[in-house]
Parts: sequence; C-alpha cells; structure tokens
Amino acid sequence: MQGFDELVALGDGADVSGWDFSWLEGRATEERPPWRYSRKLAERLAVAQASLDVQTGGGEVLAQAETFPRTAAATESWPPNVEKATQLLHPRGVVVVADPDEPPLPFADAAFDLVTSRHPATIWWDELFRVLAPGGTYFAQHVGPASAFELIEFFLGPLPEARRGRHHDDEVAAAQRAGFELVDLRTARTRIEIFDIAAVVYLLRKVIWWVPGFTVDAYRDRLRDLDAVIRRDGVFVAHSSRHLIELRRP
Repeated sequence: MQGFDELVALGDGADVSGWDFSWLEGRATEERPPWRYSRKLAERLAVAQASLDVQTGGGEVLAQAETFPRTAAATESWPPNVEKATQLLHPRGVVVVADPDEPPLPFADAAFDLVTSRHPATIWWDELFRVLAPGGTYFAQHVGPASAFELIEFFLGPLPEARRGRHHDDEVAAAQRAGFELVDLRTARTRIEIFDIAAVVYLLRKVIWWVPGFTVDAYRDRLRDLDAVIRRDGVFVAHSSRHLIELRRP
C-alpha cells in the first residue's frame, strides 16, 4: 500500500463533481439494496406523462432509463452537478433546472404525475405534494438513519441524537401529514468496506454533510489514526441504511 501522505494527496486531488463513484473502484465497495431502484425508476418513467426528478445530482441515475415522458424535468442545486446533468440529460429530452433545494419548487401546481428522487439531501413534503397531480406518485430511494455513522463518528465522536435522523417511520408520518397515502415502504441495511485512506478523503470531500467543513488539514490527525486502523485490519467497515418509498397523492 502507498504511504499515508501519497494516499491523502490522491483523495484530495480527485474530481468530486457529479454523483459517479467509479473513482472508488478497488478502494471501497458498498453493497446495494435488493430492490434495484434504477430499474424500478425506469419502469415508472416509461408510463408517466410528465416527470420530475428532484436533486438529480449529475443525472447519472436518471440517465439509465431508456424512455422518458414527453415532459421531463430535473432539478439540482450544485453548479458542477447542474453542468454534468445538463450534458447528460439534455440530449435525452430532460430539462435540467438549477434550483436551491428550498421551497418553492419552480413548477406549477399539479404539473407532474411522477416525482422521483434518489438520496435527496432535503425533503419538502408540502412542495412535493403540490407539484404532483391528483393520483400522482412520489417514488424515491432515501438515505436512512445512522447511515455511514461508523465513519462519521470516527471523526466527530458519538452522535446519539443524530442517529434518529431520516428515520423511515418519521418520514412516512411527515408525508402523511402533507396529504400523501403510503403505497410501499422497504428498508435495507448494507455493508460499506473501505480499503485505503484515499477513499476516505474522497468520500468526505464528496458527501459534504457527513463531516461538515471537512478538510485534510483540519482532520489530518484523525485521518492518520484511521489509516493505521485500515493498515492493521485491511479494511474499515461501515453500514449504510436505505429505504424505498412510494407515495400517492389522492
């Protein structure tokens, strides 16, 4: 294995724009949930009349679909991702709208019969309900509670209160208060394996809400401690939680 400083420099210099994690090949793995979200998303897009993908990232997941409805839009807030998503989705007929991920969504009431999202950072249930037509569907894969907390707490220390955040039961209750009906809910807890400290630096630069304000200089001591753990054990193991949620506007 390369030395600590060389690996840290690799992770610190990698391009973290978009939502493609192929840079981690050979450095980290994440088990996938069993329900194959991208396939189910494609099935719903094929029969929709008007669709909206919220917080689309670089558009990588949405672009896997073979067919889009005649009216198809996606939102994204981070400028590098907006550029990537535009390049990827515009040729497919999907309009990408730069949006700050705060209410209101820049669309009319009841504009879509399908709204989707994969791993949204923020969820505004009233807005999702508003832009859906009666009978329309919200279909998404969300990050669940205490996801990657083994890694997060290595840097930040114990976060017992935060472990409840994004719990699927709480999200369903909030969605129902906004007027949604629950159609389907599935949960999974999956394994993450990290094989070198370059992957850690890359992940903390890319998934910026895990360790807010992360920089190599600010966390160099903890990075060195974690590097020692990986060299000793050969791997650092964490777990992600995911839930598949399908809701209907009556």
